[in-house]
Amino acid sequence: MKDEIQYILSGKSQVKHCHLIQTTCSYLKRSQGAGSVAEEYKQNKQKERESLIQFANQENLWLTDINVENYVSQGAEQKVYLKDGASVLKLNDAIYYASWIDYLHNLLLNNLFFPDTAYQLLGFFKELDVVYAVVEQPFIKASEKTDLRLVKLFLENNGFQNTKNHDYYNADLGLILEDLHDENVLTQNGILFFIDTVFYIAPDKK
Repeated sequence: MKDEIQYILSGKSQVKHCHLIQTTCSYLKRSQGAGSVAEEYKQNKQKERESLIQFANQENLWLTDINVENYVSQGAEQKVYLKDGASVLKLNDAIYYASWIDYLHNLLLNNLFFPDTAYQLLGFFKELDVVYAVVEQPFIKASEKTDLRLVKLFLENNGFQNTKNHDYYNADLGLILEDLHDENVLTQNGILFFIDTVFYIAPDKK
């Protein structure tokens, strides 16, 4: 599994809806230039943002047709719009992440571990000088309240140990998974759906 994760994050292996996510990652990594390992992960987010804008311009990835009438909700990190009965659009400005690459890695990790709620990167949107990634995700309608004890049991069975509150860590894989409260993990007909994951690679594993 460690090798599979490394191959996916480096673009050498595929996962559901991975193409544009991996292409964007590769562009941002190339734009950083060569440097030491320490420098590689000490991101300058403003420069990274400039590279992301350049990439969106080159590839014609700006989206302008977000229907604000379909607004559903908004958190600290993203805005959610209903696209149709089957999917939602999420606009995320990567505020929870040290870099845009970290955010894109989160998408890839989510799609590896939770393919039923895989994100598809559609492009980017700019509003009031804020750049958002626009991702599409299956719409999950909860049929019952999520039992967080079942979330904990499920994750522990898959190598993720609870560290505090709704946060987990997989020591073997070096992955941190946070914020898994009952609004980010929905239950539909007894099945858990992880709709808002926050994956991080542990600093000492990068």
